[in-house]
Amino acid sequence: MMQKVYAWIDERVDLSPLWRDLADHEVPEHVNPAHHFSAFVYCFGGLTFFVVLIQILSGMFLALNYTPDIINAHASVSFIQNELAFGDVVRGMHHWGASVVIVMLFLHTLRVFFQGAYKKPRELNWVVGMLVFFVMLGLGLTGYLLPWDEKAYFATKVTVEIAGSVPVLGPYISAFLMGGSGVVGAETLTRFFAIHVFFLPGALLALLAVHFILIRRQGISGPL
Repeated sequence: MMQKVYAWIDERVDLSPLWRDLADHEVPEHVNPAHHFSAFVYCFGGLTFFVVLIQILSGMFLALNYTPDIINAHASVSFIQNELAFGDVVRGMHHWGASVVIVMLFLHTLRVFFQGAYKKPRELNWVVGMLVFFVMLGLGLTGYLLPWDEKAYFATKVTVEIAGSVPVLGPYISAFLMGGSGVVGAETLTRFFAIHVFFLPGALLALLAVHFILIRRQGISGPL
């Protein structure tokens, strides 16, 4: 059945060249842990992407039952955590995955830096990778407020105040994050939810696409 579906699609969009290109692409020997024990450090990028996929999928399921307003936000999170079937598992994956993905990104960045993989001709990919890092930090920041409990409220309040202390642009950044209300409230929660669910994921997917295309074109850097 699946072969018939693939043949039907391939006849119309000609997927065979793309599939052959992916299937025939050889992985360099220096990134194969079976050949070199030190090659495990090259797994950090792939592991990071795997955790990102978990974050996306778990976040999609959480969004089905989350209510982004100050009256019902905390109650909806409590419902997910305590009443929804497997809700505590999915929320736990998303909660702890947010920390794991930052750790994996940091390890991946260290590998690239200390092995000189940011040098010519991969400078652009280094910049794209740094942008991915900042986007992930932004996702962690905006997602922290969504449970709308005391810890999230006061942590976000401190974060917004720090952002407001930036010279020249600080007041504009603070006003943007708080929704122009001047306090962390309903507008802030709505603003953070929109940024967390729509804007930053869109930017993340676009940057990852560029990152992978550049890796495919330039190849994986070798050891020093």
